[in-house]
Amino acid sequence: MYFGAFDPTIIILIPAMIFAFYAQTKVSRAYSTYAKVGNRHGITGAQAARSILDANGLTDIPIEITAGRLSDHYDPKKRVMRLSQQVYNDPSIASVAIAAHESGHAIQHGESYTPLKVRNLIAMPVSLISWLSWPLLIVGIVIIQMGYYSEGNLIFNIGIFAFAGVVIFHLVTLPVEFNASKRAITLLVDQGIIYPEEAGGAKKVLSAAAMTYLAALAVAVANLIRLLLIRGRN
Repeated sequence: MYFGAFDPTIIILIPAMIFAFYAQTKVSRAYSTYAKVGNRHGITGAQAARSILDANGLTDIPIEITAGRLSDHYDPKKRVMRLSQQVYNDPSIASVAIAAHESGHAIQHGESYTPLKVRNLIAMPVSLISWLSWPLLIVGIVIIQMGYYSEGNLIFNIGIFAFAGVVIFHLVTLPVEFNASKRAITLLVDQGIIYPEEAGGAKKVLSAAAMTYLAALAVAVANLIRLLLIRGRN
């Protein structure tokens, strides 16, 4: 296995990293733009979420304020929705779009939506193995360089299998996020939270956010391909 001063396989990561940077820039721009555009009903993110949850029989799910920017999420373990302070309090297109998206996750949970069940099931083990994957890969490389090829390759291969779990997690995440966004737009319009002509702005916010999940998958896949190429150089 060759590891010189410059590893040519790093080139594989460049397009994925550019895509990830573009996606993050796009979501920041979309949010910043539509956070300044108030919805015509003057409904805040918290009010939108409460309306959607109640209309879908989820009256027992509380809505809390959490710290951070774009830190909004639904916690399926504690069955609580947490919205960032700006989303919680602001009556903007961006705020109600994000709140509706998180409400979509709560509805998925209530309906036992299969992709969400799979993601929740593998989330903890994937978190553990992803934490272990890079130390295993590095240890494998060190052992190979010491001349113990069989042992080093075995550890390196285990690291690759562990990292493959990360790719699977990102892959399962896509339908969960896309479905939540699709639900969000429908719910916002059908419940009269926004007017149909305001839906375009909400779609732009959620589409930009969805792109970040695609970018995360692209980076993970690029890393996995790179690891497989490195593995084949011994």
